[in-house]
Amino acid sequence: MNLAANPLGIWAIYRNEMLRSLRTLFQSLVAPVITTSLYFVVFGGAIGSRVSKIGGVGYGEFIVPGLVMLTILTQSVSNGSIGIYFPKFTGSIYELLSAPMSAAEAVTAYVGAAATKSVVIGLVIMATSTLFVDLRIAHPFWMAAFLVLTSVAFSLFGFLVGVWARNFEQLNVVPTLLLTPLTFLGGTFYSIDMLPPFWRAVSLFNPVVYLISGFRWSFFGIGDVPVAASLGFALAFIAVCLGTLAWMFKTGYRLKP
Repeated sequence: MNLAANPLGIWAIYRNEMLRSLRTLFQSLVAPVITTSLYFVVFGGAIGSRVSKIGGVGYGEFIVPGLVMLTILTQSVSNGSIGIYFPKFTGSIYELLSAPMSAAEAVTAYVGAAATKSVVIGLVIMATSTLFVDLRIAHPFWMAAFLVLTSVAFSLFGFLVGVWARNFEQLNVVPTLLLTPLTFLGGTFYSIDMLPPFWRAVSLFNPVVYLISGFRWSFFGIGDVPVAASLGFALAFIAVCLGTLAWMFKTGYRLKP
């Protein structure tokens, strides 16, 4: 089925997911802003005043891309997983599977909504950061590109988690035990060039390093890895997620009894 064969179906799911976020506005938008503000107070104020510039950039400005990525990664996975998990939990997934919609259309609707929410939250956090630091963006186009690509990539990953999870415990285990540690160890609050050679080499196996580095490069023109590697990783991750989702829908993995 052509992706555009059922635009009304895509719009209906997308609109429902966006309206669900409006019903939980505090959790979806206000809470990340408050959390980010606290990070600026603690890291930007208390610690930043004791840290010299990194790559010619003040510490408060340096952590902005990392904080945005930290929020985008967690929110994308959360929104992407919950969007598909609740239909499974309530049993309405069978209505979706029997509806005149292809798998590509369903994924487009759910992932599109999750990515949209993540992009909005990322922009709000960047706007919030201007209250604390003098933010500049050296490459606006690439900043927007990394923002959208990362939101889409991890919304797809969250969708995978939602399909895989059998209960709420499994739904939360990936963000809690995998994503959060990788993000904090991925250069959110520091440059991996500050690490000893051995640990810097180990950090290069952390995929989040590439995303944060590419996003930080779009702001300040500096990064821990080449920007081409960051862009390539984002595109490769999207391709892997799409391939896995295609297999899940084809086989009915944890979608059908």
